[in-house]
Amino acid sequence: MSKDFIFEIYKDKRTVFTLQEIALLVNEPDFKRLKRRIHYFVSRGKLRNIRRGIYTKDNYSPEELACKIYAPSYISLEYVLQKSGIIFQYSSQITSVSYLSRTINAGSISLIYHKIKNDILYNTSGITRNDNGINIAIPERAFLDSIYLNIETYLDSAHSLKKEIIYNLLPIYQSKKLNKRVPDFF
Repeated sequence: MSKDFIFEIYKDKRTVFTLQEIALLVNEPDFKRLKRRIHYFVSRGKLRNIRRGIYTKDNYSPEELACKIYAPSYISLEYVLQKSGIIFQYSSQITSVSYLSRTINAGSISLIYHKIKNDILYNTSGITRNDNGINIAIPERAFLDSIYLNIETYLDSAHSLKKEIIYNLLPIYQSKKLNKRVPDFF
């Protein structure tokens, strides 16, 4: 029975799980029993307990973890701009947008969350969701998030941003100030 439990978790493509996700995955309605079983596998080193109620496989995805700790949230800002080659300065931090502002250190990973209005957060335009639960902004959305939140934004290679997409996403923010700032970058 316990081999089936850990097997079900490891055959799933996700690497980060909440307690509720594990309950659904292994079809265990009894939360006390589920917690005992999870604790057993954590003590044996088969699962890791990164944060309260969040469990990972050994080689977990930091991006997936960033999206699980605070939901709803999506990866954006400097992290996306760096990965897209729009800013060149390297940072190992994963920056996300959420309903609150926090900095969390999970092992060697630093996760930074920036608070944004709920109307913007819940609008999924310009955000892609991968099968494993990673929500990540396209570069144009990350650019707009950065200047909307007044994060010091210096673009090393702005030519790869598509102006048409930026202007299509601009109404999400409902900000006259942002409408004036965007043309200054081009």
